[in-house]
Amino acid sequence: RLQAWVDERGALAPVIMVLLVVAQVVVAVIPGEPLELAAGFAFGAFEGTLICLAGIFIGSMIVFLLVRRFGVKLVRLFFSDEKINSMKFLKNPKRLFIVTSVLMLVPGTPKDLLTYCAGLTTLPITTWMLICSVGRIPSVITSTLGGHALSEGNYVYAAIVFGVTALLCGGGLWLYARMQAKGKKEDAKKAN
Repeated sequence: RLQAWVDERGALAPVIMVLLVVAQVVVAVIPGEPLELAAGFAFGAFEGTLICLAGIFIGSMIVFLLVRRFGVKLVRLFFSDEKINSMKFLKNPKRLFIVTSVLMLVPGTPKDLLTYCAGLTTLPITTWMLICSVGRIPSVITSTLGGHALSEGNYVYAAIVFGVTALLCGGGLWLYARMQAKGKKEDAKKAN
């Protein structure tokens, strides 16, 4: 049915898909992986990846500019103060570029939260757009590859892609948890 929907819309189908990805990035509570899988399924791994990256780029720029305009009030529409405060490590200007780059690159890290909190940092928009565009490539590729493999009926390959992705996500969550724990230890030292 998805393929028929894409075929019926012709040249508009990729544009609609880009707009759906933009909406997913802006409305942070919508998970991105199903859209990335659908893009890979409907458009193939290469075109699906390009479509998703275009939507992510546009959506991330919109979010960044809106957060710069409206501040933490906008971030609170989607995330609790506890979640926002968990990103305290973004307040270190010396490590800001490297930390955000690593978090965006590793699958499994909270990219939606990071996208919103990036607008609260001192990062220039050009630097942020580079980070979020390049950093999202690995997770988007794995999702679109998996979606394309499913469309071809190559379930073994899809399972391998999803298995490797799950391992990478586990590593990303571990890394994120360590960064949060380190930030809490630093806060405790400062309090003493």
